Formats: sequence, structure tokens, C-alpha cells
Amino acid sequence: MYNYLTEEAINKLKEEIEYRKVVLRHKILEDIKEARAHGDLSENFEYKAAKRERGINESRIRYLERMIRTAHVIEDDTTDEEVGLGKTVSLRFLTDDEVEDFTIVTTVETDLLNNKISIESPLGRAIYKHKVGDDVLINSPQGDYYVRIEKITKK
Repeated sequence: MYNYLTEEAINKLKEEIEYRKVVLRHKILEDIKEARAHGDLSENFEYKAAKRERGINESRIRYLERMIRTAHVIEDDTTDEEVGLGKTVSLRFLTDDEVEDFTIVTTVETDLLNNKISIESPLGRAIYKHKVGDDVLINSPQGDYYVRIEKITKK
């Protein structure tokens, strides 16, 4: 499966990888050296915590590198009147007549608590390139439903 990312998102990932490799790795190694100096490693909490932190950091680096390697670079070729990346969309859920705003983002920017949905999500994929006034059928694992696009605003 591809991760749909913009060049900008890929550059952010590369910056995080660089930070983790250059700055964070060095800090964690210093923490491990300091914890070793405290003596008995079998009961040394700082040593175990630093080693666990090193594992988390290395795992994150591998994850980000894999994400970049498998990325499908996309460009937003939508017009100002169409739903696209970086745009905030007001959707009316027709079954319960509620309106909610969502921002369409790439995989790495997804933040459901702040209504930032991925272009890969069922909702994001369905409304992409639609215009104000369109009624769109959303096929989701929880069941199908309709939304109406009320308003589109650019960041």
C-alpha cells in the first residue's frame, strides 16, 4: 500500500529522520553511558529506560524511512471550487442533519481529534474533487451514508 504524500510532507519526514539520527541518537547514547556509570545494570531503571528509548527512536526512523520509500507523491490539482488537499470542508451529514468541518490532509498529517482526515480515508477519498452542493455517498466499514458539501475554504 502506498502512502499518499506531497513533496512538502516528504521533506518534513526527512527532517524528522535527520533530527532523530543526529540529535536524538546522540542524546540517547549519552543517557545510556551515564546510566551505565551508576553500576549494577540488572536493577538500573535509568539504563533500561534509555535502552527502551533507543529502541523506540530506531523503530521510528525505520518507520519513517519505509513511509518515504513507499510514498506515492501526489500534487493537488484541484480547483478552488473542489475539495482538495489542505482545504477545509463543511459537510452536512444527511442522516442526522449535522454539519461538521474537516480538513483534507496527507497520511502523516492525519489528526482525528482536530478533524484532519487523510485523503486515503473512506470519507476523504469519497469527497475528493467534489464541489459545493454535491451529495456524496460514503462507503465506510460502519455502513454507507450521504454527506452534502456545504462550503470549501482554503488554508
